[in-house]
Amino acid sequence: MDLFKTLSAMTVVVALTAPVMAPAADLEYWGEAGGWDIMIDPTLGNGCLIQAEYDNGVLVRIGFDLNEESAYLTAFHDNWGGIEEGAQYDISFDLDGQSYEGEATGIYLNGMPGADIYFDSEDFLWDLASKYTLTLYNDNGEVMSIELGGSMVALEEAIACQDSQ
Repeated sequence: MDLFKTLSAMTVVVALTAPVMAPAADLEYWGEAGGWDIMIDPTLGNGCLIQAEYDNGVLVRIGFDLNEESAYLTAFHDNWGGIEEGAQYDISFDLDGQSYEGEATGIYLNGMPGADIYFDSEDFLWDLASKYTLTLYNDNGEVMSIELGGSMVALEEAIACQDSQ
């Protein structure tokens, strides 16, 4: 199943009208691959996602929102207390030296602040999965840097999860 057949393959374009992701207390466990949990989010049209929590306290999700026919990257951290729910923030990504621009929406998950970033580029999704380091910046500088080890195999498993839905 080509989840992005109807989506344009352009550089990262964040869906400004995309809804803020639900707290996802109702995630369903589907499996594990490459050190990432594979989950199903019923609030996003049974969209599958990969999720990892890092030693630095960052929780990252990369998944599919079938309600919006988009993909997303969401990151949370307890130290990001200045984030306002629903507010828009200009951000940039660095994936092993390749830069992307976008916009994030402030979100909270069980009281933990985060940034919800929607995109409709299949190329960006595969770039994300094939790279080794993701660094996220806002106007004040670096927000986080994480290793993406295992993300390719995890994303492939998330697509198998999505095919099963």
